[in-house]
Amino acid sequence: MQPKQRSSDQGDLFRSRLDQFLNRQHPLFKLANSIDWSVFEREFGSLYVVNVGRPGLPIRLMVALHYLKHAFNVSDEAVVAQFIENGYWQYFCGFDYFQHEFPLDPTSLVKWRQRIGDKGMEKLLKATIETAKAKKYVTEEHLERVNVDTTVQEKAIAYPTDARLYHKARRILVRLAKRNGIDLRQSYERLGKRALIMQGRYSHARQAKRARREQKRLRLYLGRVVRDIERKCQEPGPLLTTMLQRAKRIFTQKRDDKNKLYSMQAPEVECIAKGKAHKKYEFGCKVSLVSTSKDNWIVGVQALHGNPYDGHTLKDALRQTEDLTGWRPGNAYCDKGYKGEAKVIKQTAIHLANRKKKSMKPREWDWFKRRSAIEPIIGHAKSDHRMDRNYLKGEEGDKINAILAGCGFNIRKLLRAILLWLFKERFRQLITGWIPLTRL
Repeated sequence: MQPKQRSSDQGDLFRSRLDQFLNRQHPLFKLANSIDWSVFEREFGSLYVVNVGRPGLPIRLMVALHYLKHAFNVSDEAVVAQFIENGYWQYFCGFDYFQHEFPLDPTSLVKWRQRIGDKGMEKLLKATIETAKAKKYVTEEHLERVNVDTTVQEKAIAYPTDARLYHKARRILVRLAKRNGIDLRQSYERLGKRALIMQGRYSHARQAKRARREQKRLRLYLGRVVRDIERKCQEPGPLLTTMLQRAKRIFTQKRDDKNKLYSMQAPEVECIAKGKAHKKYEFGCKVSLVSTSKDNWIVGVQALHGNPYDGHTLKDALRQTEDLTGWRPGNAYCDKGYKGEAKVIKQTAIHLANRKKKSMKPREWDWFKRRSAIEPIIGHAKSDHRMDRNYLKGEEGDKINAILAGCGFNIRKLLRAILLWLFKERFRQLITGWIPLTRL
């Protein structure tokens, strides 16, 4: 059922409104009044059934909590808990009076994300860009030059060694077999745990032959459990069937195989080698990012599965940027990984990082070397806005988390821009003599 509109009842007559005791000059207070929240009512209202079932939670509350979650790098549980303690967060979420109870359960955020999907999350990113455009922080001049790059969004899984995968797959099958009433000949819980511990110790001590012996033992235990379940259960349930298929893939896959399985719970995880000295392989999915060369606003972000070649992602990245901003980028600055796409894309001039300073004019070189400005943006998106380790489920969760990280980055930039404007306004008033120094 669609959310009901909040109306102040008689009990609120003697309560103070939030806008009466909060600082109206606070950046979050001003940002709450700058975002056009009615857009989300129009966009997401059709996803709710009319006059059937329990009334849904306010759409602005759900959108604002996701903004706050990724802007301040907190979990679903933490953003709901801090909501009770922070009046500015409550005002940002659309409440008129201070709330003393939790507005929702954290699982409601999960269900709402699944309802609107990654296409709906793009509208959240577009709203941050539209707010920046309304404040003149982003203009068409910013889209004249953009930086494009890719990174890896890692999944929240343990490092997938063969021994750990064998052990994990066997434990999951044993647990599901007990749940389905299958009496296994042997579960290998004690022996499997000991073999995994010894395999890790031997590997750490550089005793390769002994480590391989324990790994082979773990694989043997997994194969015995798989065959035992297949003999004793002719019609397993859908969950057990799925896990059996994944366990067989882990049991049969070899070192040089393609499309390997790296997690029982997250089969979409891919192994991506980025050539980093400190981290040779990363397990997750590739993410394409587009930022403005001027002022570094994120104007496009999307998660990509299948580990595509960087150059093949450029066309979709520029198209998404045009859809979100309404302007086509004039120049795109990329690294050498995008080689070969300059001849394919005609509307945007593609500049690769393979030219020398001598071949360019000074002004052109100034913009050209700004390409590397996207690297700290990626670092902040990972360390400050939850892109470093994705906890959301499935391929849809990868796409949603990447877009929300871009939303959180832009929200923080909006807050800093508003704060800078407030400082300039106070300084101007001080110089012109409008306010005394003691009020600063």
